Amino acid sequence: MNMESYLPSAILSPYVSAYLIIESKDGMENRVMPDTAVVMSFRFGGKVMTGDADLPVTALAGLRRTSRLLHYAPGTGNVLVKFREGGATAFFKTPLHELFDTHESLDQLVQHHKIREVEERLYEAKNNLQRIAIVEQFLIAALSSRQPDLLIRNAVQQIKTAAGDVKIKSLAADLYISQDAFEKRFRRSVGTTPKQFSAIVRLRHLLDHFPEADSLTEAAYDAGYYDQAHFIKDFRAFTGQTPQAFFQQATWW
Repeated sequence: MNMESYLPSAILSPYVSAYLIIESKDGMENRVMPDTAVVMSFRFGGKVMTGDADLPVTALAGLRRTSRLLHYAPGTGNVLVKFREGGATAFFKTPLHELFDTHESLDQLVQHHKIREVEERLYEAKNNLQRIAIVEQFLIAALSSRQPDLLIRNAVQQIKTAAGDVKIKSLAADLYISQDAFEKRFRRSVGTTPKQFSAIVRLRHLLDHFPEADSLTEAAYDAGYYDQAHFIKDFRAFTGQTPQAFFQQATWW
């Protein structure tokens, strides 16, 4: 697999964290772990499957509670847009929590002719820089006047700083908003509940820092898990494997 990362232009940087080009010359399998980013994908070659189902050529993927194993056919190429938390709301009217655990075709969210135009231009593009420019033009044209929700952005940053080990009631109180109102705004903007989001952040932190730990038990405690059974239950729910089995396999992102 070949993966290249590109930064967005200044006008899009408040909404988009990065573009990724993923290409597979010979075909491959890749386990995609739950993450905090809503991701938009444009395929310019080949085919991607999960299980027995082909994924759409253009799609918007919401946050997920479990990992997915993707199968890339030989010659597959994709442009991925990783939105910042809450950033996708500036481009799509659909409340993001409605996309949770889904991979929705962009045809359902954007006018059909606009998607076909982008697909045709991507097929004709000569290199990855041209592909990124085409996707950027599409995003700039779709950008609305809606600004990021600064309260939710603040909450996201606090959850990340705490590596997911937060109390939602206390977080809402710190932001001077009722817990019910906070959770509704968070779900609509980010794509899941603050509790589920915190769980994703906690797991990602554990995966990122596991090599620094002397044991899985130490890694679990460092991630804020004080009960081994709770840790194993959460880990299996997110990865579909026990911790020992998961860390023996190699490819995930």
